Amino acid sequence: MIGHVAVIDIGKTNAKVALVDLERMAETALRRTANAVLTGGPYPHHDVERLWSFILESLAALHREQRIDAISITTHGATAVLVDTQGGLALPVIDYEFAGIDELAQDYDAVRPSFAETGTPRLPAGLNIGAQLFWQQKRFPADFAEAAAILMYPQYWALRLTGVAANEVTSLGCHTDLWNPWRADYSSLVEKMDWRRLMAPVRPAKERLGPILPAIARRTGLDPQTPVFCGLHDSNASLLPHLLSDAPPFCVVSTGTWVVSMAVGGRKVELDAARDTLVNVNALGDPVPSARFMGGREFSLLTEDQPQHWNEEDVAAVLAQKASLLPSTQQGSGPFPHRVAQWRNGGDLSPGQRFVAVSFYLALMTATCLELIGGDGPTTVEGPFAQSRLFIRMLAAATGRRVIASETSTGTSIGAALLASDGATVMSKGERTEPPTDPAWSDYARAWRQAVDA
Repeated sequence: MIGHVAVIDIGKTNAKVALVDLERMAETALRRTANAVLTGGPYPHHDVERLWSFILESLAALHREQRIDAISITTHGATAVLVDTQGGLALPVIDYEFAGIDELAQDYDAVRPSFAETGTPRLPAGLNIGAQLFWQQKRFPADFAEAAAILMYPQYWALRLTGVAANEVTSLGCHTDLWNPWRADYSSLVEKMDWRRLMAPVRPAKERLGPILPAIARRTGLDPQTPVFCGLHDSNASLLPHLLSDAPPFCVVSTGTWVVSMAVGGRKVELDAARDTLVNVNALGDPVPSARFMGGREFSLLTEDQPQHWNEEDVAAVLAQKASLLPSTQQGSGPFPHRVAQWRNGGDLSPGQRFVAVSFYLALMTATCLELIGGDGPTTVEGPFAQSRLFIRMLAAATGRRVIASETSTGTSIGAALLASDGATVMSKGERTEPPTDPAWSDYARAWRQAVDA
């Protein structure tokens, strides 16, 4: 029986290995490291060897504290890995923020599938995996020709642990241009570029790919029969517990470097590809209307070297002045990709008031995303923003619906651990917040929308 699952969770900003107790559905231990991009070499790329050392050291340390019964994996999206016949890298793992990919944008646009086919909007830099692969093949044809397989990022780590090559739909269906969610098969781009022969077999996220390799067992002290599960994309890991336990309609907001909003059983709407809405594919293989913006990155930039203390007097002042930040701090993605951020009535804010306004901005951007995808029913917030009372209260005010702040520090770890569970376990939901009765909150949200529309 599997009691404790080690979850390898590679985010864009931080990498983690969490130990999850399946019976309690709770994290019991966590190791974390910064995930820095290397700027040398042919292009900016992920330091997979440093991450690999961190993963192995973390597995060994956690196993000394509590027996690890299984391993599951979740990572950020927009990342593919080209491996050779030995499982080594045919090319470095490209950073999706590398703008150089856009130098071939016109050529790529001539071959990429339509939004109607894939549910994938055209995104800048390498946020479409298809654009990454196209650029790598054109710029490094000899190296690309050495590739024996194309893997999504969670399954690259699974390969290193088990020696088994696989792919999985949540990462393939995450704004890649590679997947047709309506047909549950590769898109016309994969055929056009002759990439299908390189695509590792698609396996369910819950599939046991195999036990760990003997060398991994020796290095970490884990049982040689420790199973490794296929794994999934991080936002879909946050969604999975709710798919298994909640009745639609509902929404899940996964927060980290990206704030990803997902609507299940919501209102039927026409998705707007120009506003960073998209169709994700959940762990059960079903299409999910989604929208996102780089909220965690914006929060870091807006609060860097700034105090993060506030009180209710600060809240009252911001609401009364309607001091607000308008989008967008990060251009190129999100619901307002071409807007430049500006303050409104924000000239004399104290540090506490400024922090309140920043938190409100992030909540209102999230509410906009939920509106764009037809969100309905209660909204559960996973990840770091679930700890922000300001964010939660304004999100409830702006949507007019209940918001649930997840109790787990990272919903991705719990969701990924569930892949190793035999049954659906209902999670503890966390604190519920109803829309504030004070009309100043909804008035503020309405004024922000009007200012944005103007």
